[in-house]
Amino acid sequence: MSSSPSLDAPPAPAAATGEPPASPDGWPGGLPALRAELDRLDDAMHALLVQRAEVVEQVARLGKRGAYRPGREASIIRRLLRRHSGSLPPQAIVRIWRELLAGTTAMQGPFSAAVCDPQGGAFLLTAREHFGALTPMRVYGSPAQALAEISRGSAAVAVLPAPSDTEPTRDAWWTTMLQNEEPRVHIVARLPFWASRPDGAASVHALVAATTEPDPSERDRSVLGLEFDLDTSRARLTAALAAAGLQPETMIVRRDRGIPIGRALVEVDGFLTDDDPRLARLDAVLRPPIVLGAYAIPETGAAV
Repeated sequence: MSSSPSLDAPPAPAAATGEPPASPDGWPGGLPALRAELDRLDDAMHALLVQRAEVVEQVARLGKRGAYRPGREASIIRRLLRRHSGSLPPQAIVRIWRELLAGTTAMQGPFSAAVCDPQGGAFLLTAREHFGALTPMRVYGSPAQALAEISRGSAAVAVLPAPSDTEPTRDAWWTTMLQNEEPRVHIVARLPFWASRPDGAASVHALVAATTEPDPSERDRSVLGLEFDLDTSRARLTAALAAAGLQPETMIVRRDRGIPIGRALVEVDGFLTDDDPRLARLDAVLRPPIVLGAYAIPETGAAV
């Protein structure tokens, strides 16, 4: 005689019933259902990317001033960081949208970067982080070579080491911008935009120059170039800037041998243009300051 199953026997495992096991948090259908949901979301995100690209094409047809808008790009990323929540790291949002913005910029015309990299790869890595993994880039050993590429139109942007008080005269590339030669070159961005540096990431600081004008974001810093008599002190320059309503955040002062005037690079908060009335109020200089450009202040990774 065959025996019937005991009433006290444990229930058959889910696999025996043909039903996939539930996930630890009780998601119906378990891992296969979760993977199917991820596929659905990937398809939906891709469809939105295709729609976004179509809108970018329409923008390009309107004949706006240029495809590369660093201030606009900074505003987009900041807005997304403000609304971001959940466990996805915010730096992932920055990386995803940096690649997306690089791709849509390339849709609107050729875009390449000339990178001055005197440190054996650190500046190239920083440029790649910002402008995308597949953006064409050429590496040069001096700032003058990189700047020549954008002046000739062979590159859209030049990535240059941020100026310092200790750099030799030949590397003070910003002094050539005081001549205001055509095509006029502007400082338009500062790298890296995600300023919090994880282990292994490039930690150099760079400025981006282009022949296109900078555009404002919500939080900007402008860069001014000054020329002054050699006997003018740093303290007098600082006081004159403050009196004109231009409180300096940083200042680099140069008195180079063989140059009959002093030159200074000053960063001030806000987005300044050539016709800002405060520039005309600045004394202690030989001529009104030249606005060398502006950049969106990098994000620090602090809570948003």
